Amino acid sequence: MKLSEIKTYLSSVETLSFQLPDGSYVPENFHVTEVGLITKDFIDCGGTIRKETVVNFQLWEDSSDEDHRLKPEKLLKIIDLSEKVLGIGDYEIEVEYQDRTIGKFGLSFDSKGFLLLNKQTTCLASDQCGVPIEKKKVALSEIAAETANSCTPGGSCC
Repeated sequence: MKLSEIKTYLSSVETLSFQLPDGSYVPENFHVTEVGLITKDFIDCGGTIRKETVVNFQLWEDSSDEDHRLKPEKLLKIIDLSEKVLGIGDYEIEVEYQDRTIGKFGLSFDSKGFLLLNKQTTCLASDQCGVPIEKKKVALSEIAAETANSCTPGGSCC
């Protein structure tokens, strides 16, 4: 989800909720302790120089502050200030939240609330570093069905 999308969704909800990939929710008394711009310059395993930029939201909960509730309007104001002060553009959002360790999540919306999505690593240069290309698995019965109506040499179809 891009920054412009979360702003649209925040304008349409009355309360904020973030559901974790396991179905549980970030406790209602969470804080957004950071809205930032993270730029990562790196070289992949194939030697290609790359740059990745994301808007980072850090969620945090304070067990001693049970009454805290962040309103959508307040988060919109934090985002607006971040855009002005930090010059944040319309980048993808990455959410940090600490469970057992700090997790990084993608973000989606399902009309009721926000969904934290597991992020995955991948090889960005698989064609250069020996990662085998995944071959499509096909059942022999599918091949037979596909070729049943095709011409064969000496079959008198052409």
